Amino acid sequence: MKKLILTLASIALAAGLGMAQDLATATETFNNAAASVNAGDKAGALGYFKSALTMAEALGEDGAEIVANCKKYIPDLMLSMAKDAIKAGEYTSAVSQLKEVAEVAAKYEDAGAVEDATKLIPIVYIQQGSQALKAKDAKGAADAFKEALAIDPTNANAALRLGSALSSLGDTDGAIAAFETAAANGQQTAAYKQISTILLKSASSALKAKDYNAAIESANKSLGYNESANAYKIAGTAYNALGNKADAIKSLGKYLELSPNAADAAQIKTAIENLKK
Repeated sequence: MKKLILTLASIALAAGLGMAQDLATATETFNNAAASVNAGDKAGALGYFKSALTMAEALGEDGAEIVANCKKYIPDLMLSMAKDAIKAGEYTSAVSQLKEVAEVAAKYEDAGAVEDATKLIPIVYIQQGSQALKAKDAKGAADAFKEALAIDPTNANAALRLGSALSSLGDTDGAIAAFETAAANGQQTAAYKQISTILLKSASSALKAKDYNAAIESANKSLGYNESANAYKIAGTAYNALGNKADAIKSLGKYLELSPNAADAAQIKTAIENLKK
């Protein structure tokens, strides 16, 4: 019986020594992570922190402090690495990393890191879209801005830029819808000016095609968003072509009010006088 008790005691002692050794290894690994951070090796540090976390979790209460510290530092480190990717223009990678940050931070109950990562994702998409616009990649830009709006439908900046991209692609209806979204979220002046310009182009094209009713409709819609001399001129010209003298005089008169020094001012005045006869 005595021999059995000694054997059990030896086993217990060995287990205790093994636990202490495992804790020492986990601590060393954690310290290696900290050293890697100080050396600027974020990827290496993340690897060490993850290893230390796994080791410490296996130690139960003995590893609780290391576990808590790892769960604190890992999301912050991952977020920092994602920001580095943003600065480097690696937008696709950055978005992927930010989504992972949000997932890991939620698992570790780090609400602050979840919020920070989530807020950054639409910003990254906007930056990606803006770079695509500069590179004249309207399709790529539109796709990025749509991603931003899918996350935050009230993002007026993304909506404005999406409107510009879609307008470049010839998607007039889509562009107007995007600008309307921007207008509804604090960018009415800029958005309405863009919509007015789109409709003015449509009015000009209709006038050249001698589709006078369509020209009048688009010109008047354009004026509903933003008053412009050219819209009045197009409407007046179209009204005149249709024999509607009263509206032609009114529209051409407004054109002269807004643009009294226009190169064709004298010609328009003569046209108005002729219409009054």
